Amino acid sequence: MSNTQSRFLQLHLLTSYPPANLNRDDLGRPKTAKMGGVDRLRVSSQSLKRTWRTSDLFQDALHGHLGVRSKILGVDIYQKLLAGGIADKKAKTWAQAIAGQFGKLKKLEESNPLNDLEIEQLVHVSQSEQTVIDKLVKSLIAEQRAPEESELNILRASEMAADIALFGRMLASKPSFNIEAACQVAHAISVHSVVIEDDYFTAVDDLNDHSEDAGAAHIGETGFAAGLFYSYICINKELLIENLNGDKALADKAIQALTEAAIKVAPEGKQNSFGTRAYASYVRAELGNQQPRSLSVAFLKPLGKNVEDYEIESISALEQQTANFDKVYGSCSEKSYKLNVRTAEGSMSELLEFVTQ
Repeated sequence: MSNTQSRFLQLHLLTSYPPANLNRDDLGRPKTAKMGGVDRLRVSSQSLKRTWRTSDLFQDALHGHLGVRSKILGVDIYQKLLAGGIADKKAKTWAQAIAGQFGKLKKLEESNPLNDLEIEQLVHVSQSEQTVIDKLVKSLIAEQRAPEESELNILRASEMAADIALFGRMLASKPSFNIEAACQVAHAISVHSVVIEDDYFTAVDDLNDHSEDAGAAHIGETGFAAGLFYSYICINKELLIENLNGDKALADKAIQALTEAAIKVAPEGKQNSFGTRAYASYVRAELGNQQPRSLSVAFLKPLGKNVEDYEIESISALEQQTANFDKVYGSCSEKSYKLNVRTAEGSMSELLEFVTQ
């Protein structure tokens, strides 16, 4: 890549959510993290990446260039072979041979007769690889034969899916087909301390006339909290283009789709209960070749209880931290663009044009 082009794109977002349970822990309560000595609300990077990757916005923008993440690839192949008239034992053996190219298969369990068709770890299958699989399955059905050794060379380093190029892929048994992620996503954290509250709720039976039982049909409890989150994303544009075999146009589409999804698409945890759809209130996009850095340190000291306007104060803290970094280390980016909903500054169309410069 030319030195005149910016290698890194960094996105800094501030998004406010009303009472919500966006990302749950093992007890069903909102995830938290200790930072600066206090508890913060947290949304994990895994949750955020899946939310954006599976969103309608991302899927529509990159239709035809996305992979599938699954452990049950072998089960899907087996069922297609069965539907094509292949005998059960042959269908299973052939499906195992194909799925086994993506990783070690599980051992058979008596309680689950299809367990040995599952890959031990989740794998990301590109669309080009899925096309090869589908074509092979059709040939096996039409010719009523087992796959040949040469036909099992399914893995592809070229024609890579955009989401795999962004978020990477690890194949323990085939490391030469691993893809290094071009995008890093930080856990989103609240810029202030939080206390998780409990929502005690009841559900009433519509057919109960209360003549005998006036009580609720169901009683439950769920945790929730409200917060203003700081999110950070870093994309190595040079690596993304390399992962996509030099297809800069596709890389630009992927960057724009991810940027818009990160700004507009909310995590789906308990959405039906809380309706916590939200757009980012503030976005700072930066382009440059310098070593990337998060601005989370701006909130190492949490915004206090006496702050009158968390949004204004958090924007001020981010911009001050940016200025301080630049003063001490020199300019940390070559170009930047700001979208501030509070002051109606910037536009989505201009931001999306900026991130692909």
